[in-house]
Amino acid sequence: MAPMAVALILGWWLVAASRAQQLPRPSLSLHPSQGVSLGDPVTLRCHLPRLAAWVWLYREGGWSYPKGKEKDQDAAEFSFVSTLQEHAGRYWCQYQVSWAEEASEKSDPVELVLTDHSYSPPSISIHPEQCVEMGTNITIHCWNKGYGAAFLLHKDGSSPPIKHQDPSGGGAANFTFLAVTPADSGTYRCSYRPRGYPFVSSPLGDSVMLEVTPTAAPSGTPKLPDPTGVEEQSRANLVMALVRGFVAALVFGLGVFFVIDARSLWIRRDDNCGAPPVTVTV
Repeated sequence: MAPMAVALILGWWLVAASRAQQLPRPSLSLHPSQGVSLGDPVTLRCHLPRLAAWVWLYREGGWSYPKGKEKDQDAAEFSFVSTLQEHAGRYWCQYQVSWAEEASEKSDPVELVLTDHSYSPPSISIHPEQCVEMGTNITIHCWNKGYGAAFLLHKDGSSPPIKHQDPSGGGAANFTFLAVTPADSGTYRCSYRPRGYPFVSSPLGDSVMLEVTPTAAPSGTPKLPDPTGVEEQSRANLVMALVRGFVAALVFGLGVFFVIDARSLWIRRDDNCGAPPVTVTV
C-alpha cells in the first residue's frame, strides 16, 4: 500500500476516534429498578446527552437491538411486555449522532434480575439474639432446601443487597457483623440465586429484626454531672444570692431609719427640758 494511502487511512481513523471521544457517554436505567418477576413488564431507558439518530441496546453474551429515533428526543426506551428468563442479564446502551460519525462509548451496565417464584424463599435466623448491646458480634444465617446458590442479604430501606456470599457447596450462608452499632439496627431478609443463573433470584424470605442498644456504663464508673442539673443549680444559687442581698439591704435601710428617728426624738426631748416654766394666772 502506498505511503499516501496509509497516511489517509490513519488520519481518517484518528479523526473518527477523536469524534467518538468527544461524544458524552449515555446512561441506562431500569424501570422498575427492582422487584421484577418473570412475566412482568420492564423498560430499559437510554438517556442521551446529545440528540441522536440511532441507539443500540446490548445484552451481555447475547443480542444487540438498534432503534432509530426522532431527533428531538433525549431518551430511547426498550420495553419487554412480558419478561422471560432469557431477558435477565447485564445491559449497556450506545448512540450515534449520524452515520457519518462514530458511535459513542457504551454506558455503564445495569442488571436486570428477575424473581422466579417457582423457587422457595429462604429461611433466616439471627444469633445470639435480636436485641443486643452495641459492640456485640452477631451472625445472620440464611439457608434453603439444598440449592447450590449465591446468597444475598437485604436490609429494608436499602435498594441493593448489602452483603453477598458465593455458593460454597451447600445451601446456607452466614453473614457476620462485628461490633455492631445502632446504625446496624433494622429489618433483614435473604434471597438466593441458583447456581448457573446469576440474574434469576428467589423471592425474599421471612425477616428478622436487629435492635442495637447503647452499652450501659460499667458499675463503679463515676457518673458525670448532668449539664442541665448544673445549670439549674447555678440559677438557683444566683436567685438565693439576690434574695439575700435584698434582705440585707432592707435590714440596713430599716436600721438607719430607726437610728435617725431615735436621734430626732432625743433632740426634741432635750429641747423640751431646757424651756422656761409656764405660769398660769387664775
